[in-house]
Amino acid sequence: MKKLRVTVDGKAYDVTVEMLDAPAGAPAAPAVRPASVATATADAPSAPAPAPSVAAPAGAVPSPLAGKVVSIDVKPGQVVTEGQQLLTLEAMKMNTFVYAPRAGTVTTVHVNAGDAVEEGAALLTLA
Repeated sequence: MKKLRVTVDGKAYDVTVEMLDAPAGAPAAPAVRPASVATATADAPSAPAPAPSVAAPAGAVPSPLAGKVVSIDVKPGQVVTEGQQLLTLEAMKMNTFVYAPRAGTVTTVHVNAGDAVEEGAALLTLA
């Protein structure tokens, strides 16, 4: 048996893992229980946020997740308002709608329906 601390969504759990090559008769693992979670202070360094896997140009609307483009609801030259639906992505059999973060004009659409996109990839550009 080996004791480990696993953090999931910022919550730490102490777990005991049974090693398959451990000798027979090893003690049974206790139930998983939440570990105490230390809170960071203002002067403590924090881990940097992960960077998007694909750099997006200025004015670009990035993909909020990795998935497949189902539909594109705008075209180049179209004026959009803040909050207007731009396109639909599918991931894990669920549709996610991407909305305009601000008002502007669609200058370029970087994807086509059916394309697979990575999180952070530029979907379209607003001017």
